[in-house]
Amino acid sequence: MERSLRAARVATYVYFVLCGTLMGTWVVHIPAIEERVGISHAALGGLLVLLGLGAFTGMQLAGRLTDRLGARVVVPAGGVLCGAAMVLPGLARDPWTLAGALLVFGLFNGGLDVAMNAHAVHVEKAYGRPVMSGFHATFSVGGVLAAIFAAGAVSAGLSPAQGMAATGAVSIVIALTSARALLRASPATADTGSAKEPGAAPADTRRGATGRVRLLAVLALMVMLCEGAANDWSALHLKDVLGASVSTAAFAYGTFAAAMTIGRLLADRAVSRFGSMPILRHGATSAAAGITLVALAPWLWAAFAGWALFGLGLSGCVPQLFSAAGHADPAAAGANVSRVAGLGYLGMLAGPAVIGWLSHLVALNHAFILLTLLCATTAVAAGVLRTGTDRTHRNEMAHSGH
Repeated sequence: MERSLRAARVATYVYFVLCGTLMGTWVVHIPAIEERVGISHAALGGLLVLLGLGAFTGMQLAGRLTDRLGARVVVPAGGVLCGAAMVLPGLARDPWTLAGALLVFGLFNGGLDVAMNAHAVHVEKAYGRPVMSGFHATFSVGGVLAAIFAAGAVSAGLSPAQGMAATGAVSIVIALTSARALLRASPATADTGSAKEPGAAPADTRRGATGRVRLLAVLALMVMLCEGAANDWSALHLKDVLGASVSTAAFAYGTFAAAMTIGRLLADRAVSRFGSMPILRHGATSAAAGITLVALAPWLWAAFAGWALFGLGLSGCVPQLFSAAGHADPAAAGANVSRVAGLGYLGMLAGPAVIGWLSHLVALNHAFILLTLLCATTAVAAGVLRTGTDRTHRNEMAHSGH
């Protein structure tokens, strides 16, 4: 059992890297595809809404399918379909075909995202200790690999379509070969013991679990809105507000992303020791302090420190929210994760637009105060994890002996 559980954990890491690589491959090819299709930045922004719509739809469908068929079926299927759809944006020749390609690619990428997160919840439950943040850290590794692969493809003279097709083909092989290591069933469905087992969800608690999931989804919306705003506005903040050069400004996002990755690599141990609620509360508080420093910083070094603190604070928040959703009702882990991930994803898409709209009313750095308020609200509401997730995790660790 220990060997099969370790194999399932490694396979889950693989799928997170795979999902990050596929999405990153699209991102790094955006400039070339935009130029070939012949569309403006504004038109591209409109098409990206279709990518988000497809992802949101895929998340909702995959959540229900995962609960019915099991992650061992849906995760590799999502990986194969997403890998196959990878080539579609590269083949697009006009705005209409690109719109269809992004809708399909978003659908399968969103489905893979939710299914692998649902399986990660099952792995975490089987381990009896937090492991979710580590999975999310490896998603970022996929983005780095995408950049490396894209650079290699360009050096080799491959077109975007050829490079994306090669990435998709390799992804399909990896998705199929990793499927055997996934858990056959969730601990909730495989366990035939008493309903008093940790993680069981008696019928009279389902309503309370649903209420918690809704609140978790709202918190995910706020946290991921902050993350989306940092992705698109961090470099522009240093360039437009503090007068940094383009090359120097680029390090703002790099600082944020690196701090977030490091934080996620360390978060699981912190959750094991202190619980998920303190990680969410103190993380959101730290993020609020970091973005406030960014908003008020008159010097570059202070802005870099603020973006680093912002990324470090946010790093452990989303994994705890996803984990809490999956543990709220193990029999509906996929559907619950899809609700939280779906609303959170909409927040990530909305973040850049919200800050952009506010920047027409106030200075860009002052618009970041909205992010301070969202992080502070998340910190205040972090007690929602105390009602279920922390208790469940501690009971699981006590029963498992880890």
